[in-house]
Amino acid sequence: MNKWIAIAAASLMSLAAQPAVSQDMQFFRIGTGGTAGTYYPIGGLIANAISNPPGSRACDEGGSCGVPGLVATAVASNGSVGNINGVAGGSLEAGFSQSDVAYWAQTGTGIWEDKEAISDLRLIANLYPESIHIVARADAGIETVADLAGKKVSLDEPGSGTLVDAKIILDAFGLSEDDIQAEYLKPDQAADRMRDGQMDAFFFVGGYPAGAIAELASGHDIVLVPVTGPEVDDLLAEYSFFAKDSFPADTYDGVSEDVPTLSVGAQMVTSAKLSEDLVYGITKALYNDNTQRLFASGHAKGKLITLDNAVQGAGIPFHPGAEKFYMEAGKL
Repeated sequence: MNKWIAIAAASLMSLAAQPAVSQDMQFFRIGTGGTAGTYYPIGGLIANAISNPPGSRACDEGGSCGVPGLVATAVASNGSVGNINGVAGGSLEAGFSQSDVAYWAQTGTGIWEDKEAISDLRLIANLYPESIHIVARADAGIETVADLAGKKVSLDEPGSGTLVDAKIILDAFGLSEDDIQAEYLKPDQAADRMRDGQMDAFFFVGGYPAGAIAELASGHDIVLVPVTGPEVDDLLAEYSFFAKDSFPADTYDGVSEDVPTLSVGAQMVTSAKLSEDLVYGITKALYNDNTQRLFASGHAKGKLITLDNAVQGAGIPFHPGAEKFYMEAGKL
């Protein structure tokens, strides 16, 4: 009898020594964008990289290199504006945003001038450049931004950063929403309409190649409308968060030459209310060697999610946890 009592006692002691899995687990929601864009697949890569559920193998044993106990998920959303509102309201722990939208939200300027500034918005990392796509049917007679006048053009849905930038670009070329037949659809919906001949062009801001556009170009003739000319020089002087960019030839089927455009930074933002230790751990997980290999092999834009790019074009303050990591890494 004493033998079985001893075994039972040893078993209880062993169980007591094990971590309480349910108590150690922490969920972390990352707002991304529509499933047809670039934010969503990149969000999935990042969620996987920073997660380390209880019971995972150690990083140095080929397991997860994320934050112990963290379970991150990529959440489809309307994009930048919606993600920032989600972070501010607490329905998201982090989200992706264009650098321009994050700056406006944190400072209460630009599109946020009539709203309360989200002063607690903080930066975890600048990820990669987001290129401004203006995709048009090849037979729509659209060769310049000015040619969009009178055409059926989707500007993306309300709450997206694309809609904000589309309005800025139209204005730079002397156009407004009233000068086009404006619609407000996600890029995959706009692409479907274009296949049916019901859409002449649509805007999308995101890393290339974007899935919805690549799929469209594989079966239909498209053009990428160049964003260039003296209007762009004036626009760059007014909006410092834009940068000159270009689509390399053959980025999409049928686009055989480089096409000039503009870009903004894709950023991962959060709230100043998140703990310094948590954000430090997340930032550290993004830039270890295992994660960097995962990013490089997982998506065309993943190769650009590097430690050097992380601190470029910040625009808003870094979260103290991210700042601590970058200072230790010698980047700030």
